Amino acid sequence: MRNVRSVLLVLLGLAACVQVKAQKVITTFPANLSREVNPDTRLILTFPGNFKLHNKGQIRIYDASNDELVDMLDMSIPPGPRNTRTPAPYDSMVYNSYGDKMYSVKEPDTSSAHIYQKNYIGGNLESDAFHFYPVIVRGNSAIICPHNNKLKYNKVYYVRIGPDVFSSDEGTFNGFKGKKDWVFTTKVQAPSLVAESYVVSADGQGDFSTVQAAVDFIPEVNPKRKIIRIKNGVYDEIVYFRNKENITFAGEDREKVIVNYANNGVFNTRLMSADPALSKGSHSLRAVFAVHNSNGIHLSNLTLRSLGEKPAQAEALLVIGKKIIVNNVNIEGSGDALQATGTIYVKDSKIQGFGDNVLGYGAVFFDKCDFVSTFGPHLWVRNTQANHGNVLLNCTLRTIGDVETTIARAPNSNGFSYPFVEAVLIDCKLEGIVPEGWGKVADVTKDIRYWEYNSTTLDGKPVDISKRHPASRQLDLEKDAKLIENYRNPAYILDGWMPDIPQSLSQYLRK
Repeated sequence: MRNVRSVLLVLLGLAACVQVKAQKVITTFPANLSREVNPDTRLILTFPGNFKLHNKGQIRIYDASNDELVDMLDMSIPPGPRNTRTPAPYDSMVYNSYGDKMYSVKEPDTSSAHIYQKNYIGGNLESDAFHFYPVIVRGNSAIICPHNNKLKYNKVYYVRIGPDVFSSDEGTFNGFKGKKDWVFTTKVQAPSLVAESYVVSADGQGDFSTVQAAVDFIPEVNPKRKIIRIKNGVYDEIVYFRNKENITFAGEDREKVIVNYANNGVFNTRLMSADPALSKGSHSLRAVFAVHNSNGIHLSNLTLRSLGEKPAQAEALLVIGKKIIVNNVNIEGSGDALQATGTIYVKDSKIQGFGDNVLGYGAVFFDKCDFVSTFGPHLWVRNTQANHGNVLLNCTLRTIGDVETTIARAPNSNGFSYPFVEAVLIDCKLEGIVPEGWGKVADVTKDIRYWEYNSTTLDGKPVDISKRHPASRQLDLEKDAKLIENYRNPAYILDGWMPDIPQSLSQYLRK
């Protein structure tokens, strides 16, 4: 009996050793020999312990049917110009001699000649070229991001990873050299174009794995609204599209659907003209989620976040278009938060940044929103006489810590002034606002609308307005009754358009 017990103990010990060794295996997603994989999938290596990503070596994806190279990530190429003020949380690439210069992305379309990584987002024109991170490090996982639209449906692919791309503390990873180390098969066909809704899920269980692939799939001419339902998860991607219509992005949970990226105005450089009439269709590349020249776009129930610890020009959301609805969304910028041009309605949302939290040229109506600033102005309004500016109804404006800031500013910008700037607050609660309330204005102030009605503290007490900026005006309930009534009405501000928000987003999530 003693011998049997000894043998059992030895076997249990061996099993424990096998289990420990098994735990040290590097896992892949999708798993080797997986089928029904979305072509837009992220390829994920999960190491059993600490690992390092190096700035050398290549990751290659091949078509197994003919051994054709379909995509390559050259790790010797830096992701993009580095903003030393706002280091990316997953930035482990080495920049060395490239320094912090700001480069255009208009370099030859070959990885060997391109000074930085290059990915086409939202199309294949030169204006769609963005710098990007080919590999994102999060914890003990390496998220490999193939170039957009390289993988196709009904294909078998195998992945090769050079031995010098990663190193592991376990010393167990020497790359993938063969054709059978990491193989997967994509779905036979794409979803139906006539479907009313599509599911995006980071775990690969939806119609798409990325938000960008879902919106790319919907054609520009789209008269009947389509719903992109986004499941809970973290989506590390820049989302950009133009000339789209009638699309709703509906997240499963506002706090658990997170679209984020370490993008900013140094990493991706192409600025809009100071005057929208002179922009000639150009757009900024520095935002995380950008809607350009699109109409009837709705965003609901999600978080948009620009990653970075210090201020940079890096909006979480940029929208240029008509009849845009942003409802129940966290807009968290690393620097600026929201840039808005057109007719935009924002409801029950948080706009948080480091200053100039909202900028742009459009008519924007904010209803029951929470504005949070670290130190800079909440608004930098640039509307012209042709349209209204920013109107805040039942909103809260506050700061973090002991910081005081201004409600809005309207200084000259690159030689352009804004004498008709409009920023109107109705029934808002203020905290952390300087006594004068408003910041800089253009030289001519007679047409500026820095207006307030019934501003209170967070606990409902009237705000001391005795030192308000001389260009501002306090509206009177009796004398300005009609004016106050008009500014409570979104249609008055948004060129006659009255936004219609569904009673419940759950109808989208159940389908």
